[in-house]
Amino acid sequence: MSTLSPTSGLKLILGSGSPRRLELLAQIGVAPSDVRPPDVDEDPRKGELPREYVNRIASDKAAAIACAEDEVVLCADTTVAMGRRIMGKPANEAEAAEFLYALSGRRHRVITAVAVKRGTQVWQKDVVTTVSMKRLSNPEVNSYLASGDWKGKAGGYAIQGPAGAFIPWINGSFTGVVGLPLAETAGLLTAAGYPLYGA
Repeated sequence: MSTLSPTSGLKLILGSGSPRRLELLAQIGVAPSDVRPPDVDEDPRKGELPREYVNRIASDKAAAIACAEDEVVLCADTTVAMGRRIMGKPANEAEAAEFLYALSGRRHRVITAVAVKRGTQVWQKDVVTTVSMKRLSNPEVNSYLASGDWKGKAGGYAIQGPAGAFIPWINGSFTGVVGLPLAETAGLLTAAGYPLYGA
């Protein structure tokens, strides 16, 4: 991965409307100059595997955002994968319930792909985390559905919310499961010449 020397005048554009990604960037002292959620079709293609899917969507998001010479664009996409099955954001409460019962008592993967664009150059990386969900009781599922926390969340749950009580074990990146793996994101921003550490 080639690295450009840091340029202090660069502005960071977050290509995501996710408040969680804003919060994660704030953890490493980064505040985007602008937030520009792109409008891309997030439907999986026939036969598309989860890892290929998130990388394509992150790349499509980066490509969809016009940026000036002094701007660096950061986009990401997260999905939950059960084997070859892609579990995106549930359309409604019934689908969220279906996802939760499918994940109950089993391990699954959460895959987040990050794309950073500066000019015509794109740096991209994906992070795969294995997550174990405990066996869920009907009251646990119903209480979680009633909370509404599942809305807009891949796989129908968010580890940083009430569903954190359902996750006894992960192997990989916690911030990747939330939606933006910070170690890898920092590496990509540095590669693109964004002055992450006051350079």
